[in-house]
Amino acid sequence: MKFTANQIAEILDGEIVGNLEEEVSTLSKIEEGKKGSLTFLSNPKYTPFIYSTEASVVVVDKTFIPEKAISATLIKVDDALISFSKLLEFYSQLKLASPRKEEPHYISNSAVIGSNPYIGAFVYIGDNVKIGDNVKIYPNAYIGNDVVIGDNSIIFSGVNIYYDTLIGNNCVINSGCVIGADGFGFAPNKNGAYSKIPQIGNVIIEDNVDIGACTTIDRATLGSTIIKKGVKLDNQIQIAHNVIIGSNTVIASQSGVAGSTKIGENCMFGGQVGVAGHIVIGDNVKIQAQTGVTKNIKDGEILKGTPAFNHSDYNKSYVYFKNLPKLVSTINKLEKELKALKEK
Repeated sequence: MKFTANQIAEILDGEIVGNLEEEVSTLSKIEEGKKGSLTFLSNPKYTPFIYSTEASVVVVDKTFIPEKAISATLIKVDDALISFSKLLEFYSQLKLASPRKEEPHYISNSAVIGSNPYIGAFVYIGDNVKIGDNVKIYPNAYIGNDVVIGDNSIIFSGVNIYYDTLIGNNCVINSGCVIGADGFGFAPNKNGAYSKIPQIGNVIIEDNVDIGACTTIDRATLGSTIIKKGVKLDNQIQIAHNVIIGSNTVIASQSGVAGSTKIGENCMFGGQVGVAGHIVIGDNVKIQAQTGVTKNIKDGEILKGTPAFNHSDYNKSYVYFKNLPKLVSTINKLEKELKALKEK
C-alpha cells in the first residue's frame, strides 16, 4: 500500500518541506533508507545520515534546520519519535488480520462474541466466555471457560488463557504467553513429599496492558493476581500468584516476581531482576538489571546489586569491589612489614 507525503503529514499534523506527492510504501531506519521508504530523525547522533539516506520521506522535529542539501522530502512535527511511533502503530494495524472466522475452530454455544472479531484456525473458546468488539484471536490460541476479553484486544498465536481470567480493553498478549496457570503452591508433608495447595483464584489484567512473548502470569491461590492498567511486560517474565503490579509499571525480560509481592505505580525494572515474595515495592522505583530485591522498597528508590541497595552507594562501593585484589595485596604487605618491625 502506498501513501503520499501529504497523506502522512495529515495523519501527523505535520508541515511538508519538499514534494507533497512523494510516495512511500515501507518503513526503514534512516541509515538503511531506500527509494520509496519512510524514516525519521530524532536522535542527534544520526543527523549525518539525513544527508546521505535514500529514503523518500523523513519525519523530523520542527526545530531541525539542515546544514546542507537534503534529497528527501521532510515532514516537520513537534516530536519526530512520537510521530513515527504513531505511524508504526498505524502500519501495524494494517498488517493485522481482518475480521473473519477461519476454519476449523471451536466456539462454545454459551460464548458471547462481539462484533468484527478475527478468530484464527484451531482457536478454542470455552463455555461462558465473553469477548468484546474488534478482538483478534490468532491461530492455536486457547481461551478457557468463563474468560472475559475486552474490546480491541489482541491475542496472538499459541496463547493459553486459563479459566476465570479477566482481560481489559486494548490489551496485547503475545505468542506463547500462559495466563492463569496454577501458582506454585505446595505444602511439605511429614514424609518429605509435597501436597498441592489448590489455586482457586484468578488473574485480572486491566486496560492497555502489553504482555511480551512467553511471559507467564499465575492465578492466585485465593483472590486475584492483578496487572493494572498501562503495565508493559517484556518477553519471558514470570509473575507469581497473588502479585499486584501497579499501573504504568514496565518490566524488562527474564525478570521474576515471587508470590504476594505488591509493586507500585510507574516503576521501571531492568532485565533479569529478581524480586522476593511477600514484600512491597513503592511507586516510581527504578531497579537496574540483574538486581535482587529481598525487602520492602520505599517510593522513588533507585536500586542496584544483589541483595539490592541504593544505586549511588553501589557505584561508590564498586570502586572498592574491583580493587579488592590490590587492596588485599597491600594489606598483606603491610602485615609483613608490621611483623618485621615487631620482631626488631
